[in-house]
Amino acid sequence: MSDPRSFLVSLLACCATAMGTSALAAAPATPLPPAGSPYGDGGVSAFYETDGVTLPAPGTMIRTEELNTPHLPDGTARAIRTLYSATDGMAEGTPVAVSGQILLPPGKVPRHGWPIIAWEHGTTGVADVCAPSWRGYSSRDRAYLAHWLAAGFAIVATDYQGLGTKGPHPYLLYRPEGYSVLAGLQAALKQFPTLLRNRIVLVGQSQGSGAALGAAWLAPAHAPELDILGVVATGVVADFHVPANAAHNPIPAVYTDPTQMDSAFAMLRVEGTDQSLNPTRDASTVLTPTGRDYARQARMSCLHSLFDYAAKKHISSPALFNAKLADYEKDHDAAFQIPDGHISMPVFVGTGLADGEAGTAGQYNAVAAMCDAGTTVSWHEYAGLTHNGAVNVSVRDSLPFVKRLMKGKHIASTCATLALPGPIQQATPGIPWNN
Repeated sequence: MSDPRSFLVSLLACCATAMGTSALAAAPATPLPPAGSPYGDGGVSAFYETDGVTLPAPGTMIRTEELNTPHLPDGTARAIRTLYSATDGMAEGTPVAVSGQILLPPGKVPRHGWPIIAWEHGTTGVADVCAPSWRGYSSRDRAYLAHWLAAGFAIVATDYQGLGTKGPHPYLLYRPEGYSVLAGLQAALKQFPTLLRNRIVLVGQSQGSGAALGAAWLAPAHAPELDILGVVATGVVADFHVPANAAHNPIPAVYTDPTQMDSAFAMLRVEGTDQSLNPTRDASTVLTPTGRDYARQARMSCLHSLFDYAAKKHISSPALFNAKLADYEKDHDAAFQIPDGHISMPVFVGTGLADGEAGTAGQYNAVAAMCDAGTTVSWHEYAGLTHNGAVNVSVRDSLPFVKRLMKGKHIASTCATLALPGPIQQATPGIPWNN
């Protein structure tokens, strides 16, 4: 595991809500999308539909309903499913409907409303039925969000563009994900002004870390009225443009060839990311017969089902694609990369040193890019903890970080002590979700 390329098959290896085959408890008994459904659309209730609806301006609520989805965090006093309008990150200037949810803590509402944790979830899949507002949360994420509820925060969460709602899910692309985050906050604050306070921290894990950092980067120009105090990012999966004169050279730790990825993530990339970038092209033209079969599975089911199907059928990524893939993917990297590392508010980064999924080298690169661009970064490394195991353990540091932000106190940067990570460590046994 000492060679970064041997474990970091790509930045897409970010099963942020994936904690082993039993991580996500059984989803609600709902119909799957039809096998031929484009983009994995369908299988959810009429709440998510907007056919015949003229979408309002981005940042406006379309509808809400009380949410009884199983697998909500302990301490959820009230849950509200939301559908709102956001800026389409693939076609700026065009609104798109995005789904999400609001979770409220117990107790009396504070005078100015509950401060907000904006939760950006990790990889679930690209089919609509994988949206957390429909499917619920994994045991790991339920425990994690319960910490924030117990600390007196409301949680405003987005499913991201195309996940739950019509159209492809632009998987891992910072702009559509960031717009979904910001518009969800704008809509929630307008809809529930007495329940929610415009004091916000963006909190994301794995795929969600890129969404949180993307939202933070976009916010000053796109949503300046939002009082975003900082970012908490764990298991970071994000890439920043690095100028030629950067103080820290990136570690050559990642590559982005889907044929070298885990087959499930490779298919989510092609069916979600690349289909979003190529809306007029048929993704099946770059797939082999095995790939077309696996693509049907990706449009019908969620991440762990894809893992299970690949294992059952002995599917490997090279068997999925034909020679047309390179041309189909030519715009991917530019759309994934955040233009620079300057985030205008403090950023907490939590990295498990046994993280063999997102890896430590890529997280170092993200931290270094932010530090070099003048961002205040507080980087915490956790010996023996994995991509999943570090999430809840990191609360011991991220919660005090957020409380300091709320009080307007100084956040100390760790950029002066930035050091290269060593080889990926072995996971410490006996720690929940530390697989």
